Amino acid sequence: MADRHEAVHLLCLNAGISGRGGGFLDLPAERIEAITDTNYLGSVWPLRAFLPLLERGAPSDVVVVASVAGTAIPLTSGPYAASKHAQLAFARSVANELDPRGIRLHAVNPGPVPTPGFPQERTLARRIGRRLVVSPEHVADRIVRAVERDRREIVVPRVLRLAGIAQATAPGVLGRLAPHLRRFR
Repeated sequence: MADRHEAVHLLCLNAGISGRGGGFLDLPAERIEAITDTNYLGSVWPLRAFLPLLERGAPSDVVVVASVAGTAIPLTSGPYAASKHAQLAFARSVANELDPRGIRLHAVNPGPVPTPGFPQERTLARRIGRRLVVSPEHVADRIVRAVERDRREIVVPRVLRLAGIAQATAPGVLGRLAPHLRRFR
């Protein structure tokens, strides 16, 4: 990469695969490893590889696209949520290491977004309401704003920040509600 580019000013880490097909007890070990490798290590290794170019481009920015599943346990896939928790924890911790190098890190936690890898628009809209399902373009707009405004971490849509707050303050309550909420899936 360094032979083609002298410096990098913006790196967006947006690899991700779903845990469709089940939770921890349902998925084969190979699928759990693939989810972890793609969602978590898919941020770690590219950032490490691009670090010299980002330092040369400083001030520079890194965007880690995690998920609202990294802030609160969803009702679907435990391995997916765990990989997104790891990815978000990595982004939060490495941001402090990158700051002195002139590299700003921005963690973006989208809620449900219909994409080819996650084609859930109708199902999600029926389950949780159309206002919580956001378009890829909306997320892209919020990423640009986060970089322009130097926001360390955002949730898209903002109302889903409440899920992370609820998880942090009352994890037992969410755990007890989960079986009742599953019937709406």
